[in-house]
Amino acid sequence: MENKKKRIIDVDQVKNAVKDLCIKACTELNDDLEEAFKKLKQEEESPVGKAIFDQLLENAEIARQKSIPICQDTGFTVVFLEVGQDVSFSGGYINSAIDEGVGESYTEGYLRKSIVKNAYTNPENTGDNTPSIIHTEIVPGDQVKITVLPKGGGSENMSRIKMMKPADGIDGIRDFVIETVKDAGANPCPPIIVGVGLGGTFDYVAYLAKKAITRKIGERNPDKSIATLEADWLEQVNRLGIGPAGLGGRITALELFIEVYPRHIASYPAAVNIQCHAARSKSCIL
Repeated sequence: MENKKKRIIDVDQVKNAVKDLCIKACTELNDDLEEAFKKLKQEEESPVGKAIFDQLLENAEIARQKSIPICQDTGFTVVFLEVGQDVSFSGGYINSAIDEGVGESYTEGYLRKSIVKNAYTNPENTGDNTPSIIHTEIVPGDQVKITVLPKGGGSENMSRIKMMKPADGIDGIRDFVIETVKDAGANPCPPIIVGVGLGGTFDYVAYLAKKAITRKIGERNPDKSIATLEADWLEQVNRLGIGPAGLGGRITALELFIEVYPRHIASYPAAVNIQCHAARSKSCIL
């Protein structure tokens, strides 16, 4: 095999990138979401729903101009790390660097710190929103992609996982997804993004559902059959009548994304991770 020279990245670069991404994610709504608000406002049939979209757009503009959080719940910081196999880190431990970046951003950026230590034996705030949740994937190449996803508690609480039987089939999965959104109602601050994970194992399917919500609005699964399911299930979710802010209307969800993985012949894991209208995420590549 070819002995390729490793690219060296100092962990301070990672720390600084995470710090910047955290602040931007919490204060700057992504362009795809802003455009979706504008487009779906025209499709919304409820006057109240249209007014909610106007308020969401105004809120996003104020947050951007004044560099203040889009939502007071600045979330549990979830970090997706795609590390090229030809990269080597120097200067310290990568996970510690990520948490340093998170801690500095939430302190210096005046972002709400929502993380407590052991919730049962020592329910004391950690003071800097750490530790973060870090998902690391080794990929080809010599670059590092960092995606920061601040995940609010309200929408996370409405998320569900179910170990279904293969006999339940795709119709059973669909019913589980729709029922999860219906039961959530107004709690996750609609219009929401619905992330669906299918396959894998109990733990991995939840990761798939969480990863799904990092996609851009309109970014369909490359598998055409899965893309068809995404569009169909989104339409069915939007027939529930929950509407913007849960006040009734046509647009309950902005998007529905599905990520899949091979499964065991005896099980059919399914997970739904719901994201609120403040679907904050930012990425960069080092």
